[in-house]
Amino acid sequence: MLALALLALTASCGDARSTGAGAIGPVSTLERNQALHIPMRDDVRIAVDVWLPEGIEPGTQLPTMVRATRYWRARGLVDVPLERTSNFDEAERWNGAGYALVLVDARGSGASFGIRRFELAEDEVRDYGEVVDWIVAQPWSNGRVGAYGVSYAGNTAEMLAVNRHPAVRAVAPLFNDFDNFGHLVFPGGVLTVGFLESWSNRTRMQDLNDICGLSGVDGSECDELRRGQVTGVKPVDADLDGALLAAAVTEHEANTVPFGAALEYEFRDDPFGRYDETDVGHRRSPSGHLPQIDESGAAMFIRAGWQDAATVNGTLGRYNTISNAQHVFIGPWDHGARNDADPFRPDDTPVAPDAAARFTELVAFFDTHLKEGGSGQTPTEINYYTLGADRWTRTEIWPPEGFEDVTWYFGAEGMLTREAPSDADAEDAYTVDFTATTGTRNRWYTNGGGGDVVYGDRREEDTKLLTYTSAPMEVDTEITGHPVVTLHVASTESDGAFIVYLEDVAPDGTVRYITEGQLRAVMRAVTDDPPLYRKYGPHRSELRADAMPLVPGDVAEISFDLWATSVLIREGHRIRVAIAGADADTFLRYPRDGRVPVLSVQRNAIYPSAIVLPIRSGAGSISAS
Repeated sequence: MLALALLALTASCGDARSTGAGAIGPVSTLERNQALHIPMRDDVRIAVDVWLPEGIEPGTQLPTMVRATRYWRARGLVDVPLERTSNFDEAERWNGAGYALVLVDARGSGASFGIRRFELAEDEVRDYGEVVDWIVAQPWSNGRVGAYGVSYAGNTAEMLAVNRHPAVRAVAPLFNDFDNFGHLVFPGGVLTVGFLESWSNRTRMQDLNDICGLSGVDGSECDELRRGQVTGVKPVDADLDGALLAAAVTEHEANTVPFGAALEYEFRDDPFGRYDETDVGHRRSPSGHLPQIDESGAAMFIRAGWQDAATVNGTLGRYNTISNAQHVFIGPWDHGARNDADPFRPDDTPVAPDAAARFTELVAFFDTHLKEGGSGQTPTEINYYTLGADRWTRTEIWPPEGFEDVTWYFGAEGMLTREAPSDADAEDAYTVDFTATTGTRNRWYTNGGGGDVVYGDRREEDTKLLTYTSAPMEVDTEITGHPVVTLHVASTESDGAFIVYLEDVAPDGTVRYITEGQLRAVMRAVTDDPPLYRKYGPHRSELRADAMPLVPGDVAEISFDLWATSVLIREGHRIRVAIAGADADTFLRYPRDGRVPVLSVQRNAIYPSAIVLPIRSGAGSISAS
């Protein structure tokens, strides 16, 4: 049972030197699976697993698929047949589709040597280009390489294009963090401590090959686990006595620990981690390397989920920024499409399309670019699912045509109304409730391996928040795009978090979460400087020089976009906007010194607070009461 626990955990996610197969150059045999080190330009050795089709004949040349990860490329198992090894099923699928498969441990992780100054550092990205150099030198390679992966492996797939390697013609970043700072770790400048702490602890244990820590056991249970079949990360074949792996793990001890570093880091340009790296907020994400990705010309196959952190905004921002062919699917999925996350369907609704169908789509994409006779053509289009409607729509432009921005104002007695306020001094007071939470099955936790996104009925939690609710919709009303909220608010404190939820209220009172947005108050300064990629609300630099603390008692404008969505609000349902200053299980508390802000949300003719919703025109009359 202990071994099984470790298998589940690792699936979610001396001066010893190897010889022989570790040298750059052709592999001399056509074994089904080989594990070896490839030395990089600086002599750091990167561990890879190579899978070739069973019975491959000498002289056969194949395209190669690469998946690079920092979560162990493979598990070390003792005395198990090849069919029970950790990546056999994945290899069977790709080999059966006519591809070689190369799995890579990122620098400073798994069985690779080196250190991690921060995630996706430039030296790690260069490594992937050199792995491609090695691949195309193999006798079984046809000189064409693609990369794919979910989450971090999706990031590495996209970052491979940064090298502009001529062999890399297509990549599939799936559910990846295009802008790690803005869409996962610090959305709106608010630190996602709930997700990051557990992720950081888990990856630290992986980097140190701590199988007992990963399995949550110690003492005699740890001893039993170590005597079992699971040894931790898989060593390379030449490492017969474990000395190479031990040496690599020793180097990993110098890795920056992300959670501790993030607690000392607030703005994109702050020094990060034990090596005081600068501008990490841009450097550690594909969004900071868009000119190189554009220049690569690599075609892209992309999947994202509406409720997978804020990664959908990265998908849409990329689409409207670079010229690469991009075939995009945005579905009702959690992180990795393991579960259906449409809040209007039962929690156990099967994922559609299923994993087999999604793999078939992926193979068809790569066949087009990597196999002889492929057309090399990929459509640039977005296929998106509308929550609550069970409907897919295709569009070549984003935002899609047929929607108009409709302003809904915050009114008296908690009403959300189309009528602009006429009072001169109306306002609502709200004392931030730091017990308010969206739980641990939300869009942020799923990105760290937290499983399905299930917010449940929000009506009780909404009693802790400041809410504004519309009259019942007179017709079915679709919201697709990027809601933008503008709060005019005075606070008793100079800092704080502003979190705004968009919700559906059913006739029976059930409250369903749709999307959210957040902004740390000191990040509110809007700049006219062009962003690195297309954004859909007020643009902020998120740099320390542009910090703008609140002046206690003064009215300030807090304006930001909510994460993109597509949802059908049925006739008889109501739209709700709920305002919070905290999410206890998800975000760091602001102000960090423990003080409790009291907010005065203005809703008057001088300072109207409102939300702009992109609503399908021609959907029928909308109540203005």
